[in-house]
Amino acid sequence: MKKLVLFAAVLMVSLFSINNAKAQVSLNINIGSQPVWGPTGYDHVDYYYFPDIDAYYYVPSGQYIYANGGRWVWTRSLPAQYGNFDLYRAYKVVINEPRPYLRNNVYVTRYSKYKNYSGRQTVIRDSRDSKYYVVKGHPNYNQRPSTKNVTVIRNNNRPTRVVTRPVQNNGRPQRNDNTDSRTERNRGEGRGNDRH
Repeated sequence: MKKLVLFAAVLMVSLFSINNAKAQVSLNINIGSQPVWGPTGYDHVDYYYFPDIDAYYYVPSGQYIYANGGRWVWTRSLPAQYGNFDLYRAYKVVINEPRPYLRNNVYVTRYSKYKNYSGRQTVIRDSRDSKYYVVKGHPNYNQRPSTKNVTVIRNNNRPTRVVTRPVQNNGRPQRNDNTDSRTERNRGEGRGNDRH
């Protein structure tokens, strides 16, 4: 009886942990909310900091935050004084902390070396990674990656598997030697060649 109660308790804790982890993952990915000028490589972004103009961008609301007259102003677009500021070429720092502008002196000091930075960050608009196709404004917005060449692998002893090969720009499937050799090896099986 004690073992049964212990087993039930462990099972309940495990199920709670799995559901909690699933909820956390779904909340921590916001690729589709990131702007097309944002740098690639981040599944979640709260704020971007621009060292060149000492301003921020808050991803969830799509607003810029900059200092004006000793207070922080939130707007949908940058003011005229930043008219020549190029969001695509400027260096952006990802900050995932609440209200970083309230500790602006820390970020100014930490990222001053990136002011007028001549290096280039790859921006979402220029990425060909299909995970960025959910970002509005991306050239491939809402397109699904191509999976034209589908191979069905049948084996009487195992369940059917479907292997997809991504299509390269020239329309030919990418070669995956492991998949191709298994495909060839398994084609003979299931066609009257069953030997036990």
